[in-house]
Amino acid sequence: MADVILKGGHVFDPANGIDGKATVAITDGKVSAYRPDLEDTHRVIDVSGLYVTPGLIDIHVHVYGGFRGWLFPDQHAFPDGVTTVVDTGGSGWKDFEDFLATIIEPSKARVLAFLNIVGAGMTGTSEQDTCEMKPGPCAEMIRRFPEHIVGCKTAHFGGPGWEAAGGALEAARLSDTIAMIDFHPKPTRTYAELLERMSPGDMHTHLYAKHIPLLGDDGTVQEFVRAARERGVLFDTGHGAGSFWFSIASPAMKQGFPPDSISTDLHKQSRLIPNATMLPTMAKFLALGMPLGEVIYRSTQKPAEMIRRPDLGTLATGSEADVAVLGISSGDFGFVDSGGNRAAGSQRIRCEMTIRAGEVVWDLNGRSIQE
Repeated sequence: MADVILKGGHVFDPANGIDGKATVAITDGKVSAYRPDLEDTHRVIDVSGLYVTPGLIDIHVHVYGGFRGWLFPDQHAFPDGVTTVVDTGGSGWKDFEDFLATIIEPSKARVLAFLNIVGAGMTGTSEQDTCEMKPGPCAEMIRRFPEHIVGCKTAHFGGPGWEAAGGALEAARLSDTIAMIDFHPKPTRTYAELLERMSPGDMHTHLYAKHIPLLGDDGTVQEFVRAARERGVLFDTGHGAGSFWFSIASPAMKQGFPPDSISTDLHKQSRLIPNATMLPTMAKFLALGMPLGEVIYRSTQKPAEMIRRPDLGTLATGSEADVAVLGISSGDFGFVDSGGNRAAGSQRIRCEMTIRAGEVVWDLNGRSIQE
């Protein structure tokens, strides 16, 4: 007897090659069966006309710390179908245990972390203090909590040297993990050199930011960027308040250079005019011509692989039952990028229901309520 059955929906499960009508059953917080002909048992939820996907994974958010715009995860993840978030550098090795006790453990959402190379994380001016950038202690903390910390992060450093990006890459190597790099090029440390220093599995975030020379002067994707991708370097969206521009994303995608992962860089400022929550960000990629199946893949299976958690982002039998039930509305819509530019779109995505570890945690229209 299943606890919950989702019946009548179109299932997108890229990790298992499923793209069609199927029934998903959940028992004891796990996906227990997954086939088109499953018989009705126990609690049936009709999701006809909707898409059933693995819970969405947002690998770039801010849910802790001195960063002035951080947001609590549950209230901002579940309404968008997100069941796993990855905080990117809010905490460093000095305060990770406080992050664990105050945010990670009390949250219903699965909260993972990239640990800041700066010991004090995103507090005040500490991100500019090179004395705080210590790969050894950072790597040691990552090794202590492998179930929570996926790698090392650096961001916002304005100095001329490699203490931040180089330190994060060193900490990732010492801990046998990955690095996420938020990078502002300088004459003394160029974007091309950064990508050369990165190893397969490391990721550059803010792919379509205006300060990143993804495109050359002729408007084409730079060959050294393509070479980095061929070597296994990964590229994350990280929309944010200032890092997603249609004028860069559109030509790059037309030239076959989409992001590996769709993510939001969600914080208080990016939540407002650019509306950089997960579903609007995904809808922006629909407006740019990415097929829905690709959008789901880059919001579920691919980010799970990128953070080395292939157990996530799937509806495989036996996996934890993290599920998003999504609807697509058609109409005349508009989307705003980080620069205040508008693009038209014909589809908007809404989340009808979110299930986290078998529990319904968001239900827009009360579909799970049994009369």
